[in-house]
Amino acid sequence: MNKQRFFPASIYPWVVVGLLCIVGCLNYLDRMMITTMRLSIVESIPMSESQFGLLTSLFLWVYGLLSPFSGFLADRFSRSKVIIVSLFIWSLVTLMTSYVTTFEGLLLTRALMGISEACYIPAALALIADYHQGDSRSLATGIHMGGIMIGQSLGFIGGWLAEDQTWNYVFFIFGIVGVIYAVVLLFTLRDCAADPVLENRPQEKSVGIWEAVRVLFSNRSYWLAIGFWGIAGVVTWMIAGWLPTYFQEHFSLTQSMAGVYATGYFYPVSLVGVILGGFLADRWSRRNPKGRIFVPIIGLVIAAPAVFFAGSTDVLALAILGFTTYAFTRTFLDANMMPILCLVVDQRYRATGYGIINLVSTSIGGIGLYAAGAIRDAHLDLSLFFRMGSVALLASAALLYRVRTSAES
Repeated sequence: MNKQRFFPASIYPWVVVGLLCIVGCLNYLDRMMITTMRLSIVESIPMSESQFGLLTSLFLWVYGLLSPFSGFLADRFSRSKVIIVSLFIWSLVTLMTSYVTTFEGLLLTRALMGISEACYIPAALALIADYHQGDSRSLATGIHMGGIMIGQSLGFIGGWLAEDQTWNYVFFIFGIVGVIYAVVLLFTLRDCAADPVLENRPQEKSVGIWEAVRVLFSNRSYWLAIGFWGIAGVVTWMIAGWLPTYFQEHFSLTQSMAGVYATGYFYPVSLVGVILGGFLADRWSRRNPKGRIFVPIIGLVIAAPAVFFAGSTDVLALAILGFTTYAFTRTFLDANMMPILCLVVDQRYRATGYGIINLVSTSIGGIGLYAAGAIRDAHLDLSLFFRMGSVALLASAALLYRVRTSAES
């Protein structure tokens, strides 16, 4: 079956971006809902703060550990099939979660969710890079990441529906949505190699996982990429995981209002930032190949003091201003991570390379989330972590500045 018949070849690269935006939205909606439904979940299944932090940490650790292998699958086999299978698994696990009644059961489903989502992002970003070869690559990546931001911004729906219905009901509804959309992708999503106009990937793939690892780790700039993305990931996951709780307790808000402030405002700004970051990087890269590196550096340098300021104020409006500034400029990096990787690694290993970077980022991020929960159990203020995060963002920018492209090597 030729899936191209549904769309003109000239616009299909952008259709792919749109199709994947929805998958990214669903993936990240799941991640955010569990934080905005925290109170409802804890009332139903009693647990300590560190146990609740462990739910997201375990997801991240499983997700990260499997990312290199899932990236290799996307380099070795069909990227589109890897994406579709991952969405089917995501949907089934989401449905399973709606029937959970114990903490151990919730831990199990979060681990299974880590397996399903690990297979998505390396394959999706590599597929977008396959279709967008020229000066549209960062914008296309940014638009896809914008779909993720939409999913994060809708996270407050979880808290709202959980208060009106139950948290189990929320997971059941989105599990059904995922199954339906996976069927849609079966008829619409295909690999770039089927289009002779675009860059063809080799039909006989000789990619070996150990060879990919050897080549990637012999590259100094790839080591730097692991460093700056890993450090930025700690801050990203810490804020995503604990900002609703921080707003709820530090400013005495209800669960639903804390969810609105932590996601409803935060992620729409991220959406604008990630698309603008992609657009600016594409424009700059026409004059300088390192434009896709300079734009996220500027974003990180602005985001760092914004986080410090937001975590140091007792005025709700000022905290919202600081975190939304962070959200706007930090996402310049999200729009350009895969495009930067395309500048420094062999195209045969793009998905594998991104998967390894994801492993480092999410593993460290999971440790940060669990540590924040342990700090809360010790009755310390989460604002301490936010101030530490501002320093980490500056360190990430410094490592990114040292990256050299293939043309410079």
